[in-house]
Amino acid sequence: MLTVTHVTKRYGKVVACDDLNFALDPGSITVLLGPNGAGKSTLMKTVIGFLRFEGEITVGGYPNKSPDARRILGYIPEMPSLYPNLTVSEHMEFLARAYKLTGYKPRIDTLLERFELTDKRKKFGDELSKGMQQKLNLCLGLLPEPQVVLLDEPMIGLDPHAIKELKLMMEEMRNEGKTLLVSTHIIDSVDMLWDRTIIMDHGVIKANVTREELDKDGRTLEKLFFDVTEGENQPPELPGIGETPQGGDAG
Repeated sequence: MLTVTHVTKRYGKVVACDDLNFALDPGSITVLLGPNGAGKSTLMKTVIGFLRFEGEITVGGYPNKSPDARRILGYIPEMPSLYPNLTVSEHMEFLARAYKLTGYKPRIDTLLERFELTDKRKKFGDELSKGMQQKLNLCLGLLPEPQVVLLDEPMIGLDPHAIKELKLMMEEMRNEGKTLLVSTHIIDSVDMLWDRTIIMDHGVIKANVTREELDKDGRTLEKLFFDVTEGENQPPELPGIGETPQGGDAG
């Protein structure tokens, strides 16, 4: 559903993403891990089409910047970008009309209820706390029901109820056959959710493994993370270390 092939992103002489390759299947949650400065956010912005890049990215078989890809691709950024003079309800209505959605009002009601924003409908964007802004950010990103969803540090600033609700929604989307790519540096927040993990460091993919592959190896996600980002000994028998089982070389 989402394929990244030989993707490189440079900022002048600095290579932020270096020859990245991977493919994500429908009905899966992939966790994108890496220390600060690893290139995770750059990769997410490249996939969504905000940045120019070398290589190829397809979404559902379409080039990522094409109208067909944009119709099925959703992005929830790390930092909410809200209009200060629009209310919560007006934000949702504006997005629904921008996407030319039909029959969307019940979905708006459901999203606002699940993220405890129903009583905040008349609040303006600049009146919301940071946590509420993040919850509205999630509602806006999920309203069009995208088939491929990119979530950049989605749990930062959320209260425990919202975190629980988001995890439930992520599982629901996976069960509906959607493809999720979740970028984070907080391993504990996603430890029980993922089907595949991609670990980046210094702009390259250091590991691309499934949960089953990691379970067979007997390592936890946390141990794998520190092994590939800080350790020198990387067992060659574990698929995904130094190679990408789906999509070619890991760089």
